[in-house]
Amino acid sequence: MEIVFLGTGTSQGVPMIAQPAEGCDLDNPMNWRTRTSIHVEMGGHHIQVDAAPEFRMQCIQNQITQIDTFILTHSHADHILGMDDLRRFCDLNGGVALPVYSSDDGLRRIRDIFPYAILDKPAVQGYPAFALETMPQVLELPGGSVESVYLPHGGMQVLGLIFTEADTGKKLAYYTDCKEVGEEARFLAEDADIVVLDGLRPNPHPSHMSVAEATQTAIEMDARLSFLTHMTYMVDHESTEAGLPDNIRLAYDGLRVSW
Repeated sequence: MEIVFLGTGTSQGVPMIAQPAEGCDLDNPMNWRTRTSIHVEMGGHHIQVDAAPEFRMQCIQNQITQIDTFILTHSHADHILGMDDLRRFCDLNGGVALPVYSSDDGLRRIRDIFPYAILDKPAVQGYPAFALETMPQVLELPGGSVESVYLPHGGMQVLGLIFTEADTGKKLAYYTDCKEVGEEARFLAEDADIVVLDGLRPNPHPSHMSVAEATQTAIEMDARLSFLTHMTYMVDHESTEAGLPDNIRLAYDGLRVSW
């Protein structure tokens, strides 16, 4: 199994417009963050989770050449607006619609933003086509399964995802954009090799976990290795990571973890 962190930043990205001087050290490339998304390879099956506004460049920079399934965690702009660039993967998949899974709210927003792409196949070669499906509790894929659970994110709920590779039993829990990880989500993530958690900034936020809250959650979940993602300009990679336990790290754009 492999996870590629295509982007690890918030809706404003880092550096943000008119970046405050007291922000993170921009001489460190790990502090340059595009909007959050990941790419997971599981048993040879390639799953893209979310499509940030920078999705095209994320794919080029990380040499993403295959997507078999797309999952949208929620309908916020920083996770959905890059979906038009999935058009290239329709070409690479033989000109058929790409399977797209999300919550009912996520599917409604996709229909609102990309009505031209809700087709069985692209209208013209080079156009996108999305085969929309409600994300089930367990999605069975050729390389393994993806379980889903809802996480609180302000006034909405976000899909948390648990990937289990069929051949190896390797397990990944991906919980971005959430204020807390509840009992069901923790149960589903038991024995995960890697857990990824929303760790927005040092100070509290009403709909995201702070770095301290995410760190405490990671300690309690006790995965072999945990990563924090979806970080603002307030989170400096070097100084923040120096204060974390050895098995809890900050993700960064382009980080590739295989196990």
